[in-house]
Amino acid sequence: MRVEVWSDINCPWCYIGKARFERALERFPHRGEVEVVHRSFELDPRAPHEARPVIPLLAAKYGMSLEQAEATEARIAENARGEGLPYAGGRDAANSFDMHRLLHFAKEHGRQGELLDALYRANFAEERSAFEPGRLVELAVEAGLDGEAAAAVLADPQAYADAVREDEATASAMGATGVPFFVLDRRLGVSGAQPAETFARALEQAWETRVPVPLTLVGEGAGGTDGAACGPDGCELPQR
Repeated sequence: MRVEVWSDINCPWCYIGKARFERALERFPHRGEVEVVHRSFELDPRAPHEARPVIPLLAAKYGMSLEQAEATEARIAENARGEGLPYAGGRDAANSFDMHRLLHFAKEHGRQGELLDALYRANFAEERSAFEPGRLVELAVEAGLDGEAAAAVLADPQAYADAVREDEATASAMGATGVPFFVLDRRLGVSGAQPAETFARALEQAWETRVPVPLTLVGEGAGGTDGAACGPDGCELPQR
């Protein structure tokens, strides 16, 4: 069974949702027969490549004060730490297209999961910006990739660009407007950073009903709890 996960490194709920899904997968009896493929989704394809602090961006997007934006980020950090994830705060945001291109390169070399973890860690758990010049090459090396080959990919703006755009076109055709978005065998969709229990039920349902059927969404309107997600207008705030 294949699980495809559309996500963006700028999305904190993708970071959290990945941990929740992996917790469910770890308990799934058939986990050895599940292939997880990470797909590209840019929250803001027009974002500048120069990194900007996220707190002022949140304040401008939601029409709130800097103090309110800091509190919002702190609540998201609390959710992350509740999943055992480090969350440093004070992160940056920037165009993620090069990250997605590099993830496709990593997939060809069997290191996509390792690079994705390195990118999330750099963006959410470390003080140093993941968007610093040269930082992506360092993270690629940390993930077990060849540094010179990774640098060559980043130097060529067309390398893996079509693969990124194909992922995004597929997500659009499926009706995805935000991330994380999980699709199991192209039959069952789970939108948002759902609780691990919801992912566990989705895995069981997809495994037990392995026949061609239309894509079904789990979450809103499907008997589950709506999961927090990030969309073009920003990331949903955690409910208290």
